[in-house]
Amino acid sequence: MSKKITSAFFRVLYWYISKVDKNADITFMNYGYSNNGHEIHLEEKDKKNKYSAQLYNLVASGIELKGKNILEVGCGRGGGLSYIKRYLSPNKVTGVDLDKTAIKFCKKHYEDDGITFLQGNAELLEFENNSFDALLNVESSHRYSAMDKFLNEVHRVLKPEGHFLFADFRHKVELENLHKQLKNSNFKLLSYNKITSNVLEALNLSTSEREKLIPRVFPKFMHRIGKKFAATVGTPTYNKFASNEFEYFYFVLAK
Repeated sequence: MSKKITSAFFRVLYWYISKVDKNADITFMNYGYSNNGHEIHLEEKDKKNKYSAQLYNLVASGIELKGKNILEVGCGRGGGLSYIKRYLSPNKVTGVDLDKTAIKFCKKHYEDDGITFLQGNAELLEFENNSFDALLNVESSHRYSAMDKFLNEVHRVLKPEGHFLFADFRHKVELENLHKQLKNSNFKLLSYNKITSNVLEALNLSTSEREKLIPRVFPKFMHRIGKKFAATVGTPTYNKFASNEFEYFYFVLAK
């Protein structure tokens, strides 16, 4: 399936979830992270999303975010950015997503968290040069049609010595090209880690809860799609992580 078709499918799915998820059960849109069952400190209300929050904690821990101006591109339904704002004490926090229904959801549910949400295109960011201390992008870029354009925009809007905190997955055969794109983007590589086994561990631990959630959000004829979207145990996406056909990675880069 082409990235263009995949992106269109996800936009429809986001729209559907926004229509039916009246209780805001789905606030994160990532596969999660677990490291030998270790759990980060979370308030009780956040524990239902602990694996997804732990992925954001990993990404955000690449640098010190306290007091800094942060942009997340591909903020989805805002759970990750809300976690960062409430737990890591940045100064100004902005989230951008292409899907207007997701942004509408974020504005409704996170106004009290002091976050600005804007609809926007990752490949054409509407911000001035040198605007942010750090930019996060979590499990979003695999759907972009022009990764080079996105990287150019990231570099442009970051301040000198600003940081790009980047986590996502790719088919194994695509990784070499991604490394070339990052090398050509003029970023300095500070760290790179493959975390496929940690994502797989999170999926194993969260499958039961995800399968309980699916009937509350999707009608019966869509349960299979819901499981595939959530990458529960035994689904094609889960199996690709299990066989290392998909590799999940985490980069810390500096301008």
